[in-house]
Amino acid sequence: MQISSRTRGVNTVVPEFGKRTELTMAQYRAPKSGLAREAQAKIDATFDTHEAYKCLDWIQTLIGQDLQIENHDDKKMMMNHFYEILKDGTVLCRFIDTLMPRDRKLDFSVKAFQPTNTVAFASARARERIGIFLEKVRDYGISCTSSFQTDYLYERTNLVQVCTCIRAIGIEAQTRPDYRWPCIWPKKAKENKRTFSEEQLQASKQTISLQYGTNIGATQAGLNFGKQRMIID
Repeated sequence: MQISSRTRGVNTVVPEFGKRTELTMAQYRAPKSGLAREAQAKIDATFDTHEAYKCLDWIQTLIGQDLQIENHDDKKMMMNHFYEILKDGTVLCRFIDTLMPRDRKLDFSVKAFQPTNTVAFASARARERIGIFLEKVRDYGISCTSSFQTDYLYERTNLVQVCTCIRAIGIEAQTRPDYRWPCIWPKKAKENKRTFSEEQLQASKQTISLQYGTNIGATQAGLNFGKQRMIID
């Protein structure tokens, strides 16, 4: 049941107290226009549907829960599906919890993970869960450049960066000795130190590096290019 009220001549619909609605902050926000709309369109254009499906499928494998993933070739439909699964942060928290060591596991008994029928509390707790996930991502060793901000997901302003973060977690996870799931991500680059003997270091000082320039192949050809100077016309 919904209660209709009138405020300054405008009909508004107020949800019944205690009823949970499916509205999110992304739906409350006014549509973008002008430069902001163009910038958002450029970000959305880089969204990879296959990468998004790969991220969801990997998360589903790790947490052992059927997320009812759908594979859409249509970019808009896949973005909506990707967002609907991850938007409240619950799946992300369960996902990162499977990768954390036993002494750094999440406590799912805290208030942030408890259900609520109040829209305002549900919104605040969803943002809090995403924040908890991002904090654990930093603890896991993911750099800030590979992570994302809460609004990128909750307000769906940059789902591309969310995919980038999940991919970075996957690459890092595959390097850990306790990782027992399929390796589907690229291998992380390993440090390859090189040591040179004193003889080699001294020999290198006798060679002029190309960074300092070179005169190989230098000639005077082309110096008389163009019309010759005529002393007497």
